[in-house]
Amino acid sequence: MKFLKRLRKGSAFSEQQGQPPARFLHCGDSAIAVELASEIDETANQRVIALADSLDKRPIDGIEEVVPTYRSLLVLYDPCIIRGQKLIEALGDRLASLVVSAEARRTFSIPVLYGHEAGLDLEEMAKMKGISPEEVIAIHSSADYRVYMIGFAPGFAYLGGVPEILHTPRRKVPRQHIVAGSIGIGGKQGNINSLAGPSGWLFLGRTPLKLFDPNRTEPFMLRAGDVVKFRPVEREEALELDAAVARGEVSVEANIL
Repeated sequence: MKFLKRLRKGSAFSEQQGQPPARFLHCGDSAIAVELASEIDETANQRVIALADSLDKRPIDGIEEVVPTYRSLLVLYDPCIIRGQKLIEALGDRLASLVVSAEARRTFSIPVLYGHEAGLDLEEMAKMKGISPEEVIAIHSSADYRVYMIGFAPGFAYLGGVPEILHTPRRKVPRQHIVAGSIGIGGKQGNINSLAGPSGWLFLGRTPLKLFDPNRTEPFMLRAGDVVKFRPVEREEALELDAAVARGEVSVEANIL
């Protein structure tokens, strides 16, 4: 508790980094959530990713896995190797010296077939916003989206950067089946569905690319910190890509910026 009080009063970490003190929340007896901000923003997410990378490169004995989210990092540990309070102290020391360097961001161009069978809400969203479906597509595909986190399902990407005009609440009654690769909006978040399943998001189209493939060397195509740009394609190209992906002939390359 003394350590937590020291953080709340202002530690070397908060003074040096100019960031709010971290909060350490026990999640059962074998996990700790390191909360680095109270609001979702890119700076907080950069710090989450930097902390996860630091723990990956210089592990603390007893940590079994880390899971980055929008503004916190879940740290799973073996309490037989390290006790929770000792881990909190070690994490606090790591945060005090954490360096958030300029990200070498991977940028992906994601082909999207807007409308048609998977774009279930394109027409409705256009009516809600008082613009044409073509304008919705143009606005949606003009933005750069940050992958804030992967979660909910394997490879499922939560995206920030949705243009404000497209912010739309989720459906009150979720649909029971949305196809894999569907491109959606929920509130001010964007997403790319990795697997087929139920969802309350609003969907504008789909990509033929597989965000999750257990047969790949890297099963998840995207990771937190990546940038996504959507590229509209016509139905013929989408069907050709579907066939090529099914044959394993499509290799997605990222630009490193």
